[in-house]
Amino acid sequence: MIAIVDYEMGNLRSVQKGFERVGHAATITGDPAALAGAEKIVLPGVGAFRDAIAALRERKLVEPIRQAIAAGKPFLGICLGLQLLFDKSYEDGEFEGLGVVSGEVVRFNLPAEYKVPHMGWNQVQFRRRPPVFEGIEDGQHFYFVHSYYVAPRDQGVVATETNYGAAFCSSIWRDNLFAVQFHPEKSQAAGLRLLKNFAELG
Repeated sequence: MIAIVDYEMGNLRSVQKGFERVGHAATITGDPAALAGAEKIVLPGVGAFRDAIAALRERKLVEPIRQAIAAGKPFLGICLGLQLLFDKSYEDGEFEGLGVVSGEVVRFNLPAEYKVPHMGWNQVQFRRRPPVFEGIEDGQHFYFVHSYYVAPRDQGVVATETNYGAAFCSSIWRDNLFAVQFHPEKSQAAGLRLLKNFAELG
């Protein structure tokens, strides 16, 4: 079973529909026991980091997420779901994250001609090719909506970079852990291919 973490923040149904379109059922759940029993877990999210991490703690979902990753279950973070994996975010203050990946979430600091949030289609360039990107070309466009980006302490976890005024980390990969800043569920054929690849990981 693929479990999509429900903490009442994020476009959960569109992620679920994305999996359905590539032939895989996914269950939306906020039940810690269901997450513990899932084969694969997806953590989507849109909105503010502070509210999201508070909602995960309130619903007792932090430990099931950490335990699933530590146990080697395939895990996919999407957009805010990538940022939540890090130690801390500086979005509207300073807030502790899940601490699964060492590093911080920081705001774009760009010349005036670059609009923030970074919104729309942009390319991803491989530093390493994770299995979830199988069959996806280097330089493929994906759909982004974000004002903050992740800055991993260990550059070895960076899978792809994207340029918006400067290069930033647009996805990470460490063992069973995959997370992307863009929205695969909004990224047409390439995004659906990524979801299919994740669903079919051994």
